[in-house]
Amino acid sequence: MKKKQSKKKTQFKKKKNYPEKTAFANLEKASSTVTTPRRSSTGIPKYVADRMARRIFFTAGIPTILGMSVFVVSYFIVTRNIAEIPPSSTIAISALFFLLGLAGLSFGILSASWDKEPGSFFGIENIPMNIQRAKAAFKPATQNFEDKS
Repeated sequence: MKKKQSKKKTQFKKKKNYPEKTAFANLEKASSTVTTPRRSSTGIPKYVADRMARRIFFTAGIPTILGMSVFVVSYFIVTRNIAEIPPSSTIAISALFFLLGLAGLSFGILSASWDKEPGSFFGIENIPMNIQRAKAAFKPATQNFEDKS
């Protein structure tokens, strides 16, 4: 077993006492020099992000909620002796809803229009253009990686 080492005594160290005027004066000087960061134009505009969020809610949120509710409904049916449901079918139906939600997530992002005015209801015409935008966003990063190799 190791011996416990004694702690150094800090009784002899003096604390620095600053007068109130100088202590808070430095704080005020530091807070007045804070600058606001500039916004970059490379991000997704707010109206596009809101449009994507609405589409994702309907195309991914609803199937995901249904996937979770399959377990509750199946439990209710089995415990009330309404029908005999095998557990494998409950899991399969739930997995189908979760996969539908995953596909809806991709569809919700790719089908959103980047124009100021909203596009069509389904937005299928925006998918090829948004795939090209996604590829273009990753292209400079892969070119830099290839040049260094």
